[in-house]
Amino acid sequence: MHYEIFGGNLPAVTVNLENGEAIYTQSGGMTWMSAEISMETNMKGGLMKGLGRLLTGDSMFMATYTATGGGQSITFASTFPGNIIALDVAQGPYVCQKSAFLCAQPNVELSVYVTKGIKSGLFGGEGFLLQELKGNGMVFLEMDGSVKEIELAPGEKLKVDTGNVAAFEQRVKYSAEMVKGFKNILFGGEGLFLTTVEGPGKVWLQTMTATELASKLVPFMPFKRD
Repeated sequence: MHYEIFGGNLPAVTVNLENGEAIYTQSGGMTWMSAEISMETNMKGGLMKGLGRLLTGDSMFMATYTATGGGQSITFASTFPGNIIALDVAQGPYVCQKSAFLCAQPNVELSVYVTKGIKSGLFGGEGFLLQELKGNGMVFLEMDGSVKEIELAPGEKLKVDTGNVAAFEQRVKYSAEMVKGFKNILFGGEGLFLTTVEGPGKVWLQTMTATELASKLVPFMPFKRD
């Protein structure tokens, strides 16, 4: 399967499909496509998996697009300024933040990943539920801001501001750790907890989150005075 990621900080991906090839996305995720592509909307994986996707920020229903002729193409655009990355799920499995999934080949399974430990779920930045990607084929993920890929050695740890871990290989340990020092907690500006990722394995970090951007914009939003 050939594809092109374009658009800079407002990215999209165009996937080229030959006759019979398919790709799926959440309902409403397609931007434009060639004429000889059919669409089928269904609850991919059944009711329980549909509900799981709903809990992680995606649609309960998924749309599968199949080429009915050769030389067809379909484009999916990111919903937020940032980057789109492509991963071969056969090299995984992978875990990603909620709402990161953009589109994937049919043999890629999208499901719920439950974080281990109460602290990780409450303070890791993404809650108890993340998205898990396994199977075979290519998947495209949308991430906020700029993205940095880091490969951690066995036992190597990295402390990350909550919410800035966009994705990681499932073998990477993911946990939350309390910031040390009373003054650091009160005046450090980083909150009470940091997310800790420990190798071996790859992690993808994002420089911005939608929540952070929204909080920065609030002071400049117009409001109605009584």
